Amino acid sequence: MLSARSLFREIVDHDDSFQLFCSIAAGGESQGGWENARIAALVPDSMRDLAPKITRHGADEDKHGRIFNALLRKRALPPVPVPPETDYTMLLERRGIGLSHEKLGGERALSEEDVIVYLAHSRVTEQRAADQMIMLVRYFGDDPELGKAIRMIGADEDNHLAYCHEELLRLARAGHGRTIHRVLRECALAEIAVYRDVSLAVMGHMGRLLGWPAPKAAALAAGIRGMYAYERFSGWHRMVDLRPPRRSNPLGGRPTSAPEFA
Repeated sequence: MLSARSLFREIVDHDDSFQLFCSIAAGGESQGGWENARIAALVPDSMRDLAPKITRHGADEDKHGRIFNALLRKRALPPVPVPPETDYTMLLERRGIGLSHEKLGGERALSEEDVIVYLAHSRVTEQRAADQMIMLVRYFGDDPELGKAIRMIGADEDNHLAYCHEELLRLARAGHGRTIHRVLRECALAEIAVYRDVSLAVMGHMGRLLGWPAPKAAALAAGIRGMYAYERFSGWHRMVDLRPPRRSNPLGGRPTSAPEFA
């Protein structure tokens, strides 16, 4: 029977597919670390109180990248190049979602609206990351090779999502609600399409590495497209609602380290 658990078990148990999976994940996390570091450096004076939290967010993303690379080293596997069609971050940028690398690579301070765009973009993408980690923790949380790593990353992603909720709600109360609503909707609708395309590309690569028969590959592709149809119809709403986090100031403390991995 084809299930998410069996699918990920197959990917994890095969060195070539595991190598690609970790390389894609490490690349995306490291990219997120750089982006957050640049945003923290460029945040406008009127929002300097956010800089330590943005820095913490970036430090966590860097840590996640190191963890995925450490998982590769444990199997004596080097990272492999990330196929461009699987580069979630860059594909979102090409759709005009989030802050461009050109803007982040400069030295001009960001505007308040830029920071709202960053937070709204993060709220959407962190929802995706948190959902994925919940699934992986459910399936592999007790795995001797992966369990500690994915539990640590999952806890961080929960904090990142809570931070986005908290800061966007604060900015909405300050009068930015209409802008936040518009940007969240734009980000969510673009993200679900990019996630569909990236998922199809990743599963295509995995299928070739693992030698999946055509019916299995077709069934997986149909499932991905079916999930997109659901998200496009109504599922995207879960990515734009805002609610107070259960714990306030989730990124207010010191970042946790991962010496056993990095």
